[in-house]
Amino acid sequence: MALMRALCTILLSLTWACTLEAQDVPIPQLSPGSERKPAPPSREPAQPAPPQTVALTVAKGSPLQVALDREVRVQRVGQPVHGRIVEPVYAFDHIVVPVGSEIIGKVTKIETLSGGKRTQAALNADFTPQRKVEIGFEELVLNDGRRFPLHTSVTPGSGQVIQFVTAANDKAKKNIVSDKASQKINEAKQQAHQEWDNALKQLKTPGKLRRLERYSEAQLPVHRQYIPAGTVYFAELQDPLNFGSEVMTVSMASSLDSALPEGSVVRARLVTPLSSATSHKGQDVEAVLSQPLMDGDRLILPQGSRLKGTVKQAQPARRLKRNGQLRIAFSELVPPDGIEQKIVSTLQGVQAGKNANVKLDSEGGAEATTPKSRYLATTLSVGLAALSQDNDTGNQAAGGLGGFKVVGMVMGAAVRSRAFGATMGAYGAAASIYSHFIARGREVEFPKNTAMQIGIGTRVATTAAQREPPSEAPSVSAGLVH
Repeated sequence: MALMRALCTILLSLTWACTLEAQDVPIPQLSPGSERKPAPPSREPAQPAPPQTVALTVAKGSPLQVALDREVRVQRVGQPVHGRIVEPVYAFDHIVVPVGSEIIGKVTKIETLSGGKRTQAALNADFTPQRKVEIGFEELVLNDGRRFPLHTSVTPGSGQVIQFVTAANDKAKKNIVSDKASQKINEAKQQAHQEWDNALKQLKTPGKLRRLERYSEAQLPVHRQYIPAGTVYFAELQDPLNFGSEVMTVSMASSLDSALPEGSVVRARLVTPLSSATSHKGQDVEAVLSQPLMDGDRLILPQGSRLKGTVKQAQPARRLKRNGQLRIAFSELVPPDGIEQKIVSTLQGVQAGKNANVKLDSEGGAEATTPKSRYLATTLSVGLAALSQDNDTGNQAAGGLGGFKVVGMVMGAAVRSRAFGATMGAYGAAASIYSHFIARGREVEFPKNTAMQIGIGTRVATTAAQREPPSEAPSVSAGLVH
């Protein structure tokens, strides 16, 4: 028992000693904030996100619309040519190549005519027939003096004097298109006309006297070949042009998601070449915006946005001078972010060759027209043929003029044969009647890079008033719907 008491006493003593030692351990205290030492900086401090930038680059394959600013007499390969940019070139939302910029090039190829073509031209009293001339552009000079070397290829279908044609106005469309939208569309068409006229003012286009002189010279059996001032070429870039970059601001990024303003009209270039002779109904068509769509200072659609659509009507030209017809519709809009949206559209304006005589109806359909001068030309040819029946030498020369131009006139006066003069006069009258009234009509041709003005609007649900059966001739659309 005594042993047990001793052991308990020793155990209690040890427990008491440990308790006293534990009470002597200090409790940690937090110092005031002003006395705390700052935490050491981290090795990789957080950096603000860099601002998003947009490259201002004119991509490979982009066309430069160039018009010769002076007449060129075709002489040899390598001779220089000089032109001006007649439509601004954009990168995203910036003009990087303004109208009036100089472009320098040269003749790269002159067609060698076959014996068959020479013979055919000689039969029509033309011993120096027209040859195809190819041009390349090598240097771009901006208004501020900067120079850019170029490597270009000219689009097929280039090399003609063109004009800007707008669609006819139709009062019946007012029940579908609001007055405000219609007014904006008309203002856009007038602005496009004005810009095109201003661009052509910087060219040394020939006056009426010079045009008459060139026409008279072309009637001679031997004549020089000229490329007139104002001839337009689409020069596609084989290498991109870099103009730096710009910062994409928050307001700019947010405006890209905005709805299309009422009465929007965009400038676009045709990617798919079209012809009433070869195109068919349902064929896919694509165009790309050549200029951004702005709503005041807000960017809605940048340059480079795409339009997708189809051919709605394609009627080739036929005999008896029945001309071709072409109608297209763009139904999808694809911004650079790739998010497609459905739209309705009408073709409001298009650039076409002056000799093509293209007109647009109120719904954007294109049709070639026959100039009224054919009646005057045919009447003149028939009149010359009638004069050639007389024994008078002058009248026989007139009959030769109707048949073989100047050569026929000289031969008619020299031969002094009533039969000869009458034969050439009859040939000229018959050829004129055939070419102006019996032969195949004109085709509607829209080469690649044709400039277009397209009215676009967002698609909405079809109303009962719009569910009427369509007419036999399909159309682009009745108008813009919002």
